[in-house]
Amino acid sequence: MGYQNDLILRSARGEQVERTPVWLMRQAGRILPEYRAVRNSLSGFKELVETPELAAEVTIQPVDLLGVDAAIIFSDILVIPEAMGLTYKMVEKQGPWFEKTIQSLDDVVKLKIATAEDLDYTIEAIKITKKELNNRVPLIGFAGAPWTIFSYMIEGSGSKTFSKARKMLFTEPELAHQLLQKITDSTINYLKGQIVAGADIIQIFDSWAGILSPQQYEIFSMPYLKQICDAIQEVPVTVFAKGAYFARHTLAQLDCNTIGLDWNMGIQESRNIIGDNKTLQGNLDPCVLYASYSEIEKQTKEMLRTFGKSRHIANLGHGVYPDTDPDKVKCFIETVKSYQH
Repeated sequence: MGYQNDLILRSARGEQVERTPVWLMRQAGRILPEYRAVRNSLSGFKELVETPELAAEVTIQPVDLLGVDAAIIFSDILVIPEAMGLTYKMVEKQGPWFEKTIQSLDDVVKLKIATAEDLDYTIEAIKITKKELNNRVPLIGFAGAPWTIFSYMIEGSGSKTFSKARKMLFTEPELAHQLLQKITDSTINYLKGQIVAGADIIQIFDSWAGILSPQQYEIFSMPYLKQICDAIQEVPVTVFAKGAYFARHTLAQLDCNTIGLDWNMGIQESRNIIGDNKTLQGNLDPCVLYASYSEIEKQTKEMLRTFGKSRHIANLGHGVYPDTDPDKVKCFIETVKSYQH
């Protein structure tokens, strides 16, 4: 493919790298004034997601401004329920909100299995981004994991407990499995469309993995993650299951290249559980970026030393927080790039 910088792809595949690659979850976002300028010219977040030229512009900003080793397409995990027929609004300072939620088997039956064509705005944004990146760095495509998407479709908004969604697993497991399967089929179609459009690597975000018990996670998340990993063979796949420290052994069995760690997961312990044939991604606490420059350097170097040079993609343990100083983010990125193992 002739990338000027293909470190992240080589690291994901377990090949030799000159240095550890680095990118950040939520790198295209509110930390950058340049992003805010684009966003403020529109009605809001959703219009930006659905406007390919502008989504491409904010996808590329962190490559230019922060010097990261990969771009990640600017989108949202909730485009999948929308494409299936369940629309949402993004409420300023509150997050996503669904006017209608899934409450019965009849509601599930009415949903369509989404195709890549239903999400043509993201597919188009990927094509534009690929052209404009001109092979400088790889482009990450992504989707939410079925359990996380299911949570929003049942709950209707963000939640600390997602008790409605979890209740459904106990009271109507058949409904749960039917909905999870429809989400999974839609997600596979969507990710395959992203790859055809030019995504070089795929990340699956299981943002609410950590609110399930280990037993429920085995039943209602893992089989669907497995289907997605088995279906996507064309490019490397990363699975990031936030809070699912209890599932690391099972996640290691998935046919994926990389497992993302959050900041609560010990690095050495994770390596021992997961083994040497997967790349690990992460996992600096995003709050470290509020510290002094010297402290950011110290903590970043300690993280890099513990992970070692091979099979590691440097990142935070979750998305960068919106009020983080971009110069502190640059300090983290530059520390990774200059680190000598």
